[in-house]
Amino acid sequence: MTRVLIVEDDPTTATMLAGLLRREQWDCEIHGELGPAWQALRARPFDCLLLDLSLPDGEGTDLLQKVRRSTPGELPDPKTPVLIVSSRSQLRTRLNALDLGADGYVTKPVHLDEVAAVMRALLRRRTTLSAGQIVHRGLAVDPNSRTVQRGGAVVELTEQEFAVLLALLEDQPRPLSRADIQARSGNKVGDGNAVEVHVHHLRRKLGENVIQTVRGVGYRMAPEPARGQ
Repeated sequence: MTRVLIVEDDPTTATMLAGLLRREQWDCEIHGELGPAWQALRARPFDCLLLDLSLPDGEGTDLLQKVRRSTPGELPDPKTPVLIVSSRSQLRTRLNALDLGADGYVTKPVHLDEVAAVMRALLRRRTTLSAGQIVHRGLAVDPNSRTVQRGGAVVELTEQEFAVLLALLEDQPRPLSRADIQARSGNKVGDGNAVEVHVHHLRRKLGENVIQTVRGVGYRMAPEPARGQ
């Protein structure tokens, strides 16, 4: 069973998140301070971490950095997906958390369906990382090294462009809406029409026919051509 650690000192938010995890049939453990949360991470493995930023004994980003600096092969796993759940909505705060290693960022008051969608994306991303390279229509995408090759040549993508591409690859051939892409990227790709901008850049760098527009829905990866075509 998927095990999630909630680090949240507000009882109402913690109860809401725990109820969401039970609905998804995931197991959870709740701590309201950094110290006990770190001891829990050191004692047993977790598949995901939901982390508030403002906690009684410090900043959530301190725990985030300790996780990311952990020794591979020991607990906690430095690659544990971390989703920030915070009332701080400033762009600079969100970007700083992502730069420090957070995999996603959701602002309070939380929308439970959004939290669930982002968590499913992060857990799916972990499976993708374990599986290794994704090959599609002449592209070779390595989620671990975050590199993309087209016809053997390296293509430089921004972090946001890579996040959009990976979201589409993971759900192929299913089309994704802009909101789907936002959720599956951990809300990393920006607001407003940012998804359209990133898709435009991806088409310019990877080829116009790599990503298809699905009218009334959003975007999807173009299917592999039939043999002989």
